[in-house]
Amino acid sequence: MISVTASNKDSTSAYLNKLKRRDAFSVLEKFGQQGVTALAAATPVDSGLTAQSWTYEVVREKGRYGIIWHNTNVVSGIPVAILIQYGHATRSGSWVEGYDYINPVIRPLFDKIAEDVWRGVTNG
Repeated sequence: MISVTASNKDSTSAYLNKLKRRDAFSVLEKFGQQGVTALAAATPVDSGLTAQSWTYEVVREKGRYGIIWHNTNVVSGIPVAILIQYGHATRSGSWVEGYDYINPVIRPLFDKIAEDVWRGVTNG
């Protein structure tokens, strides 16, 4: 989740009201799709199913907006994307080391979102 703290609340409120008028969902849709594209490109490929299984959802709860990325490739109730990210044991008892591919892709996207919000707040 991205958190923004503002010292000039009037500018922030004005920006958020403007954002609300121009439909915050459409702004977040753009970033949601960018995330899906970036995650798909960064996902290690064996069969390609996990890379092709990224989706996103734009949510609004209690006045907050957010983007949730999902990966629908689930085997035996376990998301394969998480197994790749954090590693897992095999049936034979060996360990497959995880590969951090999600954070390096999502962090720059969070930075772009924060930059976009900041530009809007500062009228830049």
